[in-house]
Amino acid sequence: MKKSLFLLLLMAAKLAAMSQISLSGYVLDYETNDPLMGAHIVVENTLLRSSSNQKGYFRLNNLRPGTYQLVVTHIGYETYRKQIAIESPETVQINLLRKTILSDEVVISATRAGENTPVSQSTMTNTDLQQFNNGRDIPFVLETLPSVVSTSDAGTGVGYTNLRIRGTDMNRINITVNGIPLNDSESHGVWWVNMPDFITSVDNLQVQRGVGTSTNGAAAFGATLNMQTNRFNENPYAELSSGVGSFNTFRNRICFGSGLLKKNFTFDGRLSKITSDGYIDRAWANLYSHYLTAAYQGKKTVIRAKTFSGTEHTYQAWNGVPSSMLTTHRTYNGTGEYTLPSGDKAYYDNETDNYKQDHYQFFLLNEPLRNTTLQLALHYTKGFGYYEQFKENRKFSDYGLPAIKLPGNYLIQGNDTLYFAGGQIKRTDLIRRKYLDNDFYGMIWSANHQQNNLQLTLGGSWNKYFGDHYGTVIWARFLPQAGMNYRWYDNTGRKRDFNIYAKLHMQLNSRWRLFGDLQFRAINYSIDGIDDDLRNITQQHDFAFINPKFGIMWEPGPNHKFYLSYANANREPNRSNYTDANPLQPLPTEEMLHDVEFGYKYNSSTINLAVGAYYMYYVDQLVLTGKINDVGAPVMTNVPKSYRAGIEAETIFKPAKWVQWSGNLNLSRNIIAELSEYIDDWDNWGSQIENQIQNTYLSFSPGIVASSYFSFNPVNKMNVSLQSKFVGQQYIDNTSSSERKLDPYLVNNLKVQYHIKIPKLPDAEIMLQINNLFNEKYETNAWVYRYFYQGRYESMDGFFPQAGINFMIGVNLSL
Repeated sequence: MKKSLFLLLLMAAKLAAMSQISLSGYVLDYETNDPLMGAHIVVENTLLRSSSNQKGYFRLNNLRPGTYQLVVTHIGYETYRKQIAIESPETVQINLLRKTILSDEVVISATRAGENTPVSQSTMTNTDLQQFNNGRDIPFVLETLPSVVSTSDAGTGVGYTNLRIRGTDMNRINITVNGIPLNDSESHGVWWVNMPDFITSVDNLQVQRGVGTSTNGAAAFGATLNMQTNRFNENPYAELSSGVGSFNTFRNRICFGSGLLKKNFTFDGRLSKITSDGYIDRAWANLYSHYLTAAYQGKKTVIRAKTFSGTEHTYQAWNGVPSSMLTTHRTYNGTGEYTLPSGDKAYYDNETDNYKQDHYQFFLLNEPLRNTTLQLALHYTKGFGYYEQFKENRKFSDYGLPAIKLPGNYLIQGNDTLYFAGGQIKRTDLIRRKYLDNDFYGMIWSANHQQNNLQLTLGGSWNKYFGDHYGTVIWARFLPQAGMNYRWYDNTGRKRDFNIYAKLHMQLNSRWRLFGDLQFRAINYSIDGIDDDLRNITQQHDFAFINPKFGIMWEPGPNHKFYLSYANANREPNRSNYTDANPLQPLPTEEMLHDVEFGYKYNSSTINLAVGAYYMYYVDQLVLTGKINDVGAPVMTNVPKSYRAGIEAETIFKPAKWVQWSGNLNLSRNIIAELSEYIDDWDNWGSQIENQIQNTYLSFSPGIVASSYFSFNPVNKMNVSLQSKFVGQQYIDNTSSSERKLDPYLVNNLKVQYHIKIPKLPDAEIMLQINNLFNEKYETNAWVYRYFYQGRYESMDGFFPQAGINFMIGVNLSL
């Protein structure tokens, strides 16, 4: 790792020595002639970019002689474009005009890190996002970002998908849309299956690795993901996109917008449908979604209403493939399997997951004073759905029902009548549904002021959640007492979440910047009722967290930046941590994370380089140890000390206008200092074997993750790209056993795009995507259960294979 870091820094030093021509200048307000700090300066078709300091000054080095397009942007100002011919060092003055209508870019500025914020971050523009938008879910769109590993239950990227960043799973990643929390308040999870094709409506997104800056919603315990949906479009448009691919995958969508009406009003929308049979047996998905927004844009005020919704109907593929079948039947799906009276195996047709989630967002922006903006947002999310299961030979007592006493000496079994003295029926086949009916609403607010060398942000949120969890039996072979829709459990979760934060960016001089961030967060969470195992899970918990963050950035030269930051985060246990806990033992407690980040950035006209190191030290992190509760279900346990430490490097190389390569690398070590492993002892039912393990690896935390993206234009209007992803070995539990791991894999995806001319159409594009080009056989996720039986350690497991070589062909039309 040290050698790799040294070579990368040496490369940067060598490139810096090759400095040729510089372009410098000042960015000023056109009306007042005041300097503008924080303007973004970009030289198109190169990798050069900079930002202005408190005096409005910027400097770009390493330009070769030639003619360039200079683009300057600043929130609240019109975009400046100018063609500049450079033969020798140049100094220019740029005067920006204030926009005639207020921009809604400030919606997310409160929760997003700026270019000079000392945190590890990556931002994807709309152009970047659409390059990878081929109908697969957001985790697969983010695959080219550092330290990201994605997985798909169906093996295709459609349906249930997930991601990890630096080994951190999604219920520890803070995710927001327009600054509004997306994580479920109870589970802390995000299910992209409820948001099919949502990436089409995203204008840009930012991933902050580590704790990052203060935001709204769940604690960031490894990363934050902030998405901003489509912004103001001045001109009317309509787009039609359709695609077909392997596994009967079909993707269709239409996007439309009114442009600016009567100088102030805009309307935009999207309708999408995605269907797929999936790579795994019966892992089909029928997905629908829409996005609509209406806005009033004034000189000092913006009012915007947004709604988006997703409906998913999928066959369950949650159990994975047993490791013993990976070589013989990689697509096996045992979910919904049952035995016919004849002894043959069959599959229940409606072993499905069904959920609909509607989001409503309302924003009010106002600029009461120059350089001061205020934002208020109200939001409401409604979710409702269930998953249905066929269950064989279930005990009546598990559903709170007595056994059936027979009126005679007979017992009914299947379609046969058998006689049995004093008979009782204690078990039955049944079909059940587990429901979630939830409401989430609240408000967020922020005030942002920028003047000279200072930027101050105050913000916060208040949110309330209500979730009703219940289960019904909708059919049973022997259940005359209950009838249809018998409800066997019912419980509610209520959560109130309040936070307030202050952020300060200060430029001390042309070389030094300071950043400070302090957040207070208070949580009240209660559960009331009976769980599906008939346990009373009524309980209440209160938390109050203070989360400080601070950092410094040093710019020794125009193309070089160093940063160092520290951040602290606290996270409350989620619903399952509490409901699965053993009531006879101490309940799980909150977790704490100390995160230190150090980094270096270099940019020139042909190469950008970023190298960072991080150390994330956890106190009382919740992990799986094999421990069980009083009814035998696995529980998560606080471990006193654990950490993630690593090096991240990313680069972009653009030697010519028609070719570009980008790549990133993560090398890490992810350790639990001391772990007590528990294994069920089937020879002594109800007891467990305990093993002590020192310095064991955290599960699903590969020591190496690398990504490469090569793009070039062989002819006019054609683009060919090759995306490669390598993920190193991952352990599937926390014991570091080579018997329980995911093998390393390298996957390549090829994409060809060609723009064709069709009369009366602004643009038309055809696309061919070939995923897993070399037909790699690999698995991205798994689970394992261990037990001791008849003197031997045994296990049950499930792996999630991904599809072999597959394709998608599509066409995109601008109407």
